[in-house]
Amino acid sequence: MGLKPWRELAVPHEDVLKGTFQQSEFAADLSRVHEKTATAEYQDPALFFQRTFITAGMRLLLDSVVKRLSGRGGDPVIQLQTAFGGGKTHTMLAVYHLAKGEVAASDLQGIAPILDAAGITELTKAKIVVLDGTRFSPSQPKIHDSISAHTLWGELAWQLDGAEGYSKVQASDENGTAPDSSILESLLSAQQPVVILVDELVAYVRQFEEGKSYPGGSFDSNLTFIQNLTQALKAVPKAVLLISVPESKESEAGSARGRKAMDVLGDVLEQRSSKAQQSLEKTVGRVHALWKPVATEEAFEIVRRRLFSNISDSSQAEAVCRAFADFYIANGEDFPRETQESRYFDRLVNAYPIHPEVFDRLYEDWSSLDNFQRTRGVLKLMAKVIYRLWKDGNNDPLIMPGSLPLYDADCRNEAIYYLPQGWDPVVEGDIDGDRAETTEIEVSDTRFGSVQACRRSARTIFLGSAPSTTANLTVRGVEAERVYLGVAQPGQQVGLYKDALRRLADRLHYLNSANNRYWFDTRPNLRREMEDRKRRFQKKEHILPTIRDCVQRSFAPGVFAGVHVFTPSGDIPDDWRLHLVVLSPEAAFNRSAPGAAVKAATELLSNRGDQPRLKQNRLIFLAADSDTVSRVEDQVCSMLAWESIVADIKDLTLNLDQIQARQAGKSLENANETVKRTVRETYKWLLTPVQEPQAKGISEVRWESFPVNPGASNLTQEIDRVMTENELLISEWAPVHLNAMLKAWFWKDGVTDVSALDVWQKTCQYLYLPRLKDDMVFRSTLIAGAGSRDFFGLAQAREGDTYAGFTFGQNSLIMLDSCLLIEPLAAAAYAEKLKSALPEPKPTSPTIPADTPSSAGGPTSGGAKPSPAMSSPKRACRFYGAIELDPVLAKKQFSDIVDEVLLQFTSRPGVRVKIVVDIQADSNEGFEDSVQRAVKENCNVLRFKNSEFEPGD
Repeated sequence: MGLKPWRELAVPHEDVLKGTFQQSEFAADLSRVHEKTATAEYQDPALFFQRTFITAGMRLLLDSVVKRLSGRGGDPVIQLQTAFGGGKTHTMLAVYHLAKGEVAASDLQGIAPILDAAGITELTKAKIVVLDGTRFSPSQPKIHDSISAHTLWGELAWQLDGAEGYSKVQASDENGTAPDSSILESLLSAQQPVVILVDELVAYVRQFEEGKSYPGGSFDSNLTFIQNLTQALKAVPKAVLLISVPESKESEAGSARGRKAMDVLGDVLEQRSSKAQQSLEKTVGRVHALWKPVATEEAFEIVRRRLFSNISDSSQAEAVCRAFADFYIANGEDFPRETQESRYFDRLVNAYPIHPEVFDRLYEDWSSLDNFQRTRGVLKLMAKVIYRLWKDGNNDPLIMPGSLPLYDADCRNEAIYYLPQGWDPVVEGDIDGDRAETTEIEVSDTRFGSVQACRRSARTIFLGSAPSTTANLTVRGVEAERVYLGVAQPGQQVGLYKDALRRLADRLHYLNSANNRYWFDTRPNLRREMEDRKRRFQKKEHILPTIRDCVQRSFAPGVFAGVHVFTPSGDIPDDWRLHLVVLSPEAAFNRSAPGAAVKAATELLSNRGDQPRLKQNRLIFLAADSDTVSRVEDQVCSMLAWESIVADIKDLTLNLDQIQARQAGKSLENANETVKRTVRETYKWLLTPVQEPQAKGISEVRWESFPVNPGASNLTQEIDRVMTENELLISEWAPVHLNAMLKAWFWKDGVTDVSALDVWQKTCQYLYLPRLKDDMVFRSTLIAGAGSRDFFGLAQAREGDTYAGFTFGQNSLIMLDSCLLIEPLAAAAYAEKLKSALPEPKPTSPTIPADTPSSAGGPTSGGAKPSPAMSSPKRACRFYGAIELDPVLAKKQFSDIVDEVLLQFTSRPGVRVKIVVDIQADSNEGFEDSVQRAVKENCNVLRFKNSEFEPGD
């Protein structure tokens, strides 16, 4: 699509670009700035504000500080309370540089509008006091020349007014008791405007043990000092206190002592909050603090300013964002709902060159981790990501979740640092790197490899799901639509990533999926358990029987009298009916190398057990495709493994959570469907043996192959269609073709008649003759040709030169076992012979009916009786037959009765046939309840009119 890569439009800062940054540089240190030992980005006010994005919360806070220091209101006490890494210290640094006045406010980016809004042209320099709890020890005083400050109030006095200021609190400092508010008020009044920045107070106070005294005072004296200080500040109009308190007692207080300190500090600060501050807090949505955590949208600008120096071509950047926004709208069904809103384009522009989804996952998901410091953590991770992508020449239009270079050790370690133990093998084995399963998939499938579809999808799932492993969530993972959002780019097909996601779900060991959601876990998923169990199953004992059962279920009743799946030759009948023989996967077929299938089929065609097979033209063969045999065997192993897992879950021998149990059940369903589909795709070759006449006899057996459509809904019907279209099986046969066959093979060498039964049986035996569906096709052909003199004459028998029951060109009753087919010329000659042998008819007098009146006017006496020659015998109109069947051989015997007796009636129009089956079973011991129940149920299903069990005598 020609979109500019991010690296051509967004230039990272030099330290990011060269990878020379230090992790500590991302941590703002108030004391180092105060001591003038910090890095330039924090020490230099102009550079600091250049790289600082003033959020809505920070703007309100600075406005209050500006007003306070100029004596125009504002709040005397401001509590900064946010989550770990929420920007408290960074905010204090903004106040520090603004109040320090080392650089004109006009040179501080973003400050002029705040002063204008407050009606102040230039802010007066303020006295700055910095009290950092991490830099104080209760038992080690701070040394300033000849003065030792033991307590926070001693240090406060020294920073305000040196030795003179310290002298006012010296007694309190030396005995560890808090000075009263009046002393503190006089100190502050003399030095105003004053800014007091107290950072990490809880970290200092929690060091005081119960019942012990320290040079730095006691737990209670320090809290009393804070209370007195806030009281004093109310009386000093140009003094302001900013104090940071952690938001989370559990993760940041550090101990029971720290939690108690937080509780007391909260009460103290709440009591000192002014009405103005409370109103302001309500405005920004907090109860006890003038601070709003950095919003995700604001984080876009914060991170961009810190990591990138500038965007060289904003119009090109907007073009990239517009292409993404249009791509999401055009494929709306595949992406989250928010991408369909017009403001998503604005989010793309604000976040450029980083995709908004990266920020959403880091700020919403990763910030839930106790040790992940929101913006600071994002900066540390993204700096390493950008450095690696820049070094590797990444040409993505945006830095997306799928771009995350987890193959790089630094990036991987930075990410998993915040996670529990055990993520190394997950990332290296499943997600990214030379040895990862995703890489192997992409190497073997160029469709995925061309866009790194598998690796990008796995990285996106990791970014969106890894933090959830630390929480006991009922709904886990990232939705499929968010995976597509993290990987797909304009001009690409989303379907490719859908295929990749399905492949990952099948192959990866640590990837879980349920309800269209995906997540990684440090515990191997059920797929690993399944892969381990697959090794249990042997080919002959488990795999082949399962494939046989699946193939058997694929067939419906149809043209074949029997379907024989992986059946030994001795068990395949050698009769006049049509049979389909399904070859074992070990005898698979390939057009370029058909040897195995042809060899197996030839053996079955030639022999029935130890005896030669006679009815060779009644066998059709179905063979597996050699290219897919290994796949179907692997799928069967998977299905058997899932069956064993589900069985163990039911038996409580495998302990899994509910999500995994449901996943196992779903995987078994999918495996069953996959096996059915794969079996159909595998058994796709219809093999038929053929022989052809040659000048010197018959050719050797040749095998023809025909593909069967695996997508057909009914396999039996599909095979029937293939056989019919390719004339492998004849369901309707014209008499002219029968006549041609008889001339070619039967009426020759002086033979002019042949048994119809012998002809039918020969078509079942010899491969060079037509393969008829059944004897009814042959019979129908005889009936169709009997009324014509073009094809054959008929007779019931021949005695010498005489044909009994001879007919030629007349419809007559066809009995295969007593019917002769006579060559047409011979039949015509015989008919002429019969005609010439008939005597000349003699003239006869009229016959007088019996009731004709006599010449005398009355009937003839006695009436004339018709001669025997004039009377015709009466035809039989009804048939009854009864036979007792062997219970063991009943199925075969009944089949013979249908073929040899019933078909004689059902093949003729107007014949009504009624069959009644009488079953009697006796047992001296009586029938068990289970037998009675099964028989009754089956009789009901089969619609028996009567079926009863009777008690014995």
